[in-house]
Amino acid sequence: MTKFAIEVVGLRKSFKGHEALSGLNLTVPQGSIFGFLGRNGAGKTTTIRILMGLAKADQGSARIFGTAPGDVNRSAEIRRRIGFVTEDKELYPYMTVAEIIRFTRPFFPKWRDDLERRYLRIFDLPPNKKIPNLSKGMRSKLMLLLAISRGAELLVLDEPTDGLDPAAVEEVLRELSALPASEGTTIFFSSHQLSEVEQIADQITIIDKGCAIVSGALEDLKGQYQQIRVVFADGVHDNIRWVDGAEHIRQEGRMVSILASQNVEGIMEQARSLPGTTVERHPVTLKEVFLEHTRAK
Repeated sequence: MTKFAIEVVGLRKSFKGHEALSGLNLTVPQGSIFGFLGRNGAGKTTTIRILMGLAKADQGSARIFGTAPGDVNRSAEIRRRIGFVTEDKELYPYMTVAEIIRFTRPFFPKWRDDLERRYLRIFDLPPNKKIPNLSKGMRSKLMLLLAISRGAELLVLDEPTDGLDPAAVEEVLRELSALPASEGTTIFFSSHQLSEVEQIADQITIIDKGCAIVSGALEDLKGQYQQIRVVFADGVHDNIRWVDGAEHIRQEGRMVSILASQNVEGIMEQARSLPGTTVERHPVTLKEVFLEHTRAK
């Protein structure tokens, strides 16, 4: 039986009449690397704030390791099991790197000195440098060190590679991808960098307007969808009624692009039967699945 690090059922949240979450359902298997995706304003930050106990849902439930984030009797226990990297990367400005590590360490009984030393070295963090003098990328690395070294069972990461150069991004992604196997860590991360998500995630959920529109194992989703491109020699025929399976249809000049979730051969046969067409089928990337599902209609 699959165990879940995060379970969200029917989550709703509104701000001044605007519905940020509209019945969100979400399950994050323990030991997975889970990409949480959506356009700006889709509800990602609101979801993370509710999961971290920083906001309260209007309806529905959210649980981390089976416990509601707002459970006052177990909040300290749950927080010790979670490492959180925020999008704004704010830290105490009057401390140095070494001081904030020394300050954080006593709060976490499972603190890993070996991981602390490892990430100080790998991330090339200067111990005596004050936090305001660090670049945003270095603050991202420092927050990752603090989150991972506490022995967290779950990492909740909001734009964890923000501010990093390409070489540092690869370094961070390599370290994150190794954690589920080496430490049993579950990673739940939100990012606008779809190529990074595709590189390390094994599960994803895409949300739009506060609810999940695509969920599943990344490789299964990429295998499920196919991109069919139909080029018309004499212009696109009007009022084509495509057969079942053509989920998202977009016209660009003489080309019609179809994202198909099933019945691919049937769609291609229909396209070939139309006069003056050239038909191609292509595997999809995560970016294509994301854009086709979230593109403004």
